[in-house]
Amino acid sequence: MSVFTDETRERAREIIARYPADRSRSALLPLLHLVQAEEGYVSPAGVTFCAEVLGLNKAQVGAVATFYTMYKRKPTGDFLVSVCTNTMCNVLGGQEVYDTLVEHLGVGHDETTADGTITLEHAECLAACDYGPVMTVNYDFFDRVDPSTAVGVVDELRGGGRPMPTRGARLCTLKEMAVQLAGFADERDGAVADGGPGEPTLRGLRLAQEHGVSVPGFDPNTPIRSKAEADKAAAEAKAKAEAAKPAPVEASAAPVKGGDGASAPTPGNAGAGEPAPAAAASGSTAPDVKAPDDKSPQVRTAETRQPDAGTAVPDAPGTKVPTDSTAPEPGDARSAEAAGVAANEPAGDGKPAGDEAGAQERNLTEAKAGTDADGAGPADASETGAQK
Repeated sequence: MSVFTDETRERAREIIARYPADRSRSALLPLLHLVQAEEGYVSPAGVTFCAEVLGLNKAQVGAVATFYTMYKRKPTGDFLVSVCTNTMCNVLGGQEVYDTLVEHLGVGHDETTADGTITLEHAECLAACDYGPVMTVNYDFFDRVDPSTAVGVVDELRGGGRPMPTRGARLCTLKEMAVQLAGFADERDGAVADGGPGEPTLRGLRLAQEHGVSVPGFDPNTPIRSKAEADKAAAEAKAKAEAAKPAPVEASAAPVKGGDGASAPTPGNAGAGEPAPAAAASGSTAPDVKAPDDKSPQVRTAETRQPDAGTAVPDAPGTKVPTDSTAPEPGDARSAEAAGVAANEPAGDGKPAGDEAGAQERNLTEAKAGTDADGAGPADASETGAQK
């Protein structure tokens, strides 16, 4: 007979309904929190329950439950006390805090006190280095703790009290926390009315306000659009951008008027007594580009350092643009790369790169004959072959 109540089964159906019908296995993580909320840990019965409601096998569920440390595999106390002993908190005294609690509670890592109130663990990192050393009670933070304050917190918990975390809402039991992690609101009266952020967390906001830094046009009350609305807005923006593009200029036989109203000569119609433009006289095919002042400093620097680059322009200092249709010669780096590729043919399928089949056959023949070309004995032949 199942140990899970009808309420848990109803909540399980609600969790599964959050996901598309063909993606129901995505509900596994919140379902594991749900069964932990009833039993205090993910038991074999909990694994079986999740497998049954999702149509998975127990091995698939167990693989997930054993991967994440927030899923407990044995009964856990009402309050999970985690002490950070990683580098930053350790330097600031985290290990001393943990060792003091071990001695005071009489339990070690991942062990529970005899009264079932507290389970102690050391954590690799609690992601609060600016508040170190830190410890959490059911994942709520107690910042800048020392051995005496840590002992005071656990003694208050064992006495039935609920000490207020440094940041966040008021404490709840591990089972109550698991219900929230499964995606259900905390139903306690005023449960989220307390707490607040710490000063180090607000430091970035303070600096932004002090220096007038803000996101342009940011409205914190902007509603999150649905996918259909977002797709429609993107399509409208794309259509608007396409409409704003200038129409392509079509070639025309009409002469181009000069500054004085006269027809400006072109490479093909320059009169006998009129000088042809420089591009026409030289036969250059270089594209018409903007002056270097309109370019970014990075582009101008690159063109200066590599004067024979194919993207060089006449106005860039130190560049040389070909005056005919011949492509620019490759630079030194490209020449070296081409020479290296030509000198290193890819290996075939028959042997590793660098091996010479002729030398191998010669060595084998000499070793089999018992002598090499100089008349050496078998031992000498072997040595000579190795040298070759």
